[in-house]
Amino acid sequence: MPKKLLRVALAGNPNSGKTTIFNKLTGTRQKVGNWPGVTVEKKEGEIHRSGYDIKVIDLPGTYSLTPFSIEEIVARDFILEENPDVVIDIIDASNLERSLYLANQLRELDCNVIFALNMADLAKSRGIHIDAETMSELLGVPVVFTVGNKGEGLDELIQTVIDQAESSSGTPDERKVRYSKDIEAAIAEIKDAVNEHTDESFPYNPRWIAVKLLEDDQIVQERLRQKMGAGAESVIEVAQKLRGQLMGRFDEDVEIVMTDERYGFIAGIMREAVTHTSLRRVDVSRNIDLVLTNRFLGFPIFIFFIWAMFQITFTLGAYPMEWIDAGVGLLSGFVGGLLPDGMVKDLLVNGVIAGVGSIIIFLPNILLLFFCISLFEDTGYMSRAAFLMDKIMHLIGLHGKSFIPMLMGFGCNVPAIMATRTLESRKDRILTIMITPFMSCSARLPVYIVLAGTFFAAKAGTVIFGLYLLGIVVAILTGRLFRSVLLRGVEAPFVMELPPYRMPMLKSLLIHMWDRSKMFLKKMGGIILVGSVVVWALSTFPRDIDYARNYDEEITRIQAVYAEKISEAPAGEAAVLESEQQELIQDVKKARSVEKARKSYIGRIGHVVAPVFEPIGIDWRGSVSLLTGFVAKEIVVSTMGVLYAVDEGDAESEVLRNALLNSGMTALSAFSMMIFVLLYVPCLATVAVIARETGSARWAFFNVAYTTGVAWIASFIVYQGGLALGFA
Repeated sequence: MPKKLLRVALAGNPNSGKTTIFNKLTGTRQKVGNWPGVTVEKKEGEIHRSGYDIKVIDLPGTYSLTPFSIEEIVARDFILEENPDVVIDIIDASNLERSLYLANQLRELDCNVIFALNMADLAKSRGIHIDAETMSELLGVPVVFTVGNKGEGLDELIQTVIDQAESSSGTPDERKVRYSKDIEAAIAEIKDAVNEHTDESFPYNPRWIAVKLLEDDQIVQERLRQKMGAGAESVIEVAQKLRGQLMGRFDEDVEIVMTDERYGFIAGIMREAVTHTSLRRVDVSRNIDLVLTNRFLGFPIFIFFIWAMFQITFTLGAYPMEWIDAGVGLLSGFVGGLLPDGMVKDLLVNGVIAGVGSIIIFLPNILLLFFCISLFEDTGYMSRAAFLMDKIMHLIGLHGKSFIPMLMGFGCNVPAIMATRTLESRKDRILTIMITPFMSCSARLPVYIVLAGTFFAAKAGTVIFGLYLLGIVVAILTGRLFRSVLLRGVEAPFVMELPPYRMPMLKSLLIHMWDRSKMFLKKMGGIILVGSVVVWALSTFPRDIDYARNYDEEITRIQAVYAEKISEAPAGEAAVLESEQQELIQDVKKARSVEKARKSYIGRIGHVVAPVFEPIGIDWRGSVSLLTGFVAKEIVVSTMGVLYAVDEGDAESEVLRNALLNSGMTALSAFSMMIFVLLYVPCLATVAVIARETGSARWAFFNVAYTTGVAWIASFIVYQGGLALGFA
């Protein structure tokens, strides 16, 4: 017997535990992509239960289905157009009143909906008692209690989904939201007009259409024109006339009146189905907030958490780094020994393995960084960080909500810039987009680890933390400048939401960490592999280099001289002479590699651009690395691996570090280079997304020019100022 298929959509407010339930239900059986036509994240997963293949779709978190933001449009369109078999509305039971607004809008859509009262344990601990049976009876919707992070109630939820899908009882009358007499009369009149011009094939509920037309929903008007044709204008005309009458009667916008009535309905539900115990209860979240958002303690604690994140990333990540580094070295040696000398061997060993291998060793650091960011998000601390930054953000004419995309920028600037879509004001969005690239993304981390680890050793974690802090400061200063000059205006009013603290679940943290780290691995097989091969080709050709010295003759001479000495020396001295011989030969080979790199195509490019970077303490090899970093920051390290680690054979991190120490680079010039990497434009993908999100290529070009200019000036001040103060 073939399995039956069900499509289930998960809707709900942000921070309602929706994604936690999605992860619990689907586990590793998830696919992540984008919604068609937009870049809002789309998650799908599958479960198999009671003979059903159930596809679960995690809709974007929204507070309503009023189409103000792209998330709200995506969620509403999916329910309307894709017509899922069941919609599960995940409701925060500890914050029921607010969550019921979206729930009511879903009821109005007349979709097959189930309410999952999530975080039921938290509600109980707060003395909130919800009579699920009464609520289900009053709303005409099945109600199930769940505790998403513990997996409680999920089996019952899925069984209710199946029961609801198999039920053919239709929509109960209790489900219909009842407005005041005047509004209900207007709804009925518009509904009649809709029915007059449509037949049974009309895809939308006429009552819902009437409600939306009264609210002057422009998207619904457009849909009506597409589906109804010529008759749509007469229906819209009727709705506009009734809107005018209602506005005159209430002396208020109709949508405000209807919103008030919805909240009145919610207040009634709360009175009927919810009771609060009179027992004195301890609000754990509030007590924690007394410390973490304290005006004096909150900010130092926030700084400590960020510092600790980078210390953990650097120190804990160092151990697996060494293992992967050794693995790359073994692979390089194995492939090198397997293949005969020639172009193919050179490409595989010095191009592919050395290039990609010099980046993949940073995977543990990237995983740890994303784990820490997921921990902040899942515990609810991310919102507190935004709350703490709210006052500082007001200095640049933004509010704390803009800081959330900036925090996400610590992971990757591309989704962070997309996250600005939640900002209502266009000027706020553009301003946030312009300053987000200063937030140091994970792709820059390998560069910091190599340079800070080489030149600052035990203080590397603190140096990296300082760089991230500098990025925030430059972003704030830039925001102040742009708000005063380019994007004048007052920030939109906003109240920062502080969801309750939650115990993070390891499985959820690992899924979030892996979802984000996959981007890093995809880059390995794509742009970094291609970039590494291009850098190898530019450093390998031309092959017929006219060397200033005859290196082969020098090596032969050294071997001849030491062969005679070794043959005549006692056994103990022979070993020492052997070592001396190898060192001299290595020096000659290194000199040959340096000259070869300098006279290669990449060397010629480096010498052309070197004068630009010389005042900030970066030589031609660093200059070329920074140029290649425009494509993706990870390629900076692989380019350094090719150009600095010229000791033939490989570009392992230890070899690269020794080569950097011997290259003439100092701690000051390394710090200058890290500042440049921090501040100049992140990568090509970020530039593309800036152009798309601002709707103008000019903003993208401006961002490239501005960030690069700021990076050069900041590095110049640090390097030249450091020299003047006697640092080297």
